[in-house]
Amino acid sequence: MPVAGTAHSPWYFWDGRADSQWGQALGPLENPVEHGGDRVQYAHVIATAYRAEYERVFGRVPELRDLPQHAGPVPDTTRAHAWARLAPERQDEISRMYANIGKAIAAYERKIELAPSRFDRFVEAELAGRPHSPENALSDDERAGLQLFIGKANCVTCHNGAMFTDNHFHNTGVPRAVNGVPDDSGRAAGVRRVMGSEFNCLGKYSDAKPDQCDELRFAATDGAELVRAFKTPSLRNVAARAPYMHAGQIASLREVLAHYDRALAAPAGKSELKPLHLSERELHQLEAFLHTLTSPFATPSELLAAPDANRNTLQTAER
Repeated sequence: MPVAGTAHSPWYFWDGRADSQWGQALGPLENPVEHGGDRVQYAHVIATAYRAEYERVFGRVPELRDLPQHAGPVPDTTRAHAWARLAPERQDEISRMYANIGKAIAAYERKIELAPSRFDRFVEAELAGRPHSPENALSDDERAGLQLFIGKANCVTCHNGAMFTDNHFHNTGVPRAVNGVPDDSGRAAGVRRVMGSEFNCLGKYSDAKPDQCDELRFAATDGAELVRAFKTPSLRNVAARAPYMHAGQIASLREVLAHYDRALAAPAGKSELKPLHLSERELHQLEAFLHTLTSPFATPSELLAAPDANRNTLQTAER
């Protein structure tokens, strides 16, 4: 899924196992198949390389000299045992610092937005009654694709609103990932994880008030419809985001449209799809319309450039 526009979403990851940008940002940092780090390690990095910036925003960095270089509630047993030996108050200090890392990342991510697409300019001209130009016109095929999108193809049922997503979870019969990879139950497992997360909206590290956490408080936590239900992704810039689905099972946009057209049975749970019986021409028109949702970033260029090469990095800090 794209980072752009995620400030407008109530759920993160394909299964919704995080309910904020800052909570989502923390997952990969400790995940053994992604960054593979741990909380105490990251605390040392902040203290060494980013102390001034951190303290300007979040206050004093805790004393870390008595801590090991690595410790955290992670699958690695050595690091997990080191974490378990820390006093609860020390664990809380480090976990709060870890949460603040996520909040800093989220503050940056909120700056990553998209400029209006050709479709947006087309809608603006239509509503204003202005004539169309090459910058805001749609071709005959693109207009036909739009009609299919909101009509016969039923795309707008889930892909609606400004971001072209209902931000809910649906079983659309997506095939399993490659053989040998554990099966993914989608929202059925994701909702349990977010409910139990110490970094959710209602947790002690959250800055939200309880009445600002309605998505979490009223989330459906059981039911057959959650099995292999995955989050509806935004369709903005979708033509530039192959491969598709939660594990990249489908290589091209045309193949995605063919999948929805055929509406095959789901590997588990019950698919919400019904066959659409679209012609090859209609599939082409739908794809043409989806290309009109492509747009550049509306983010200052300096925020999209690599950080200062002279800045201390993780490797420098660890040396």
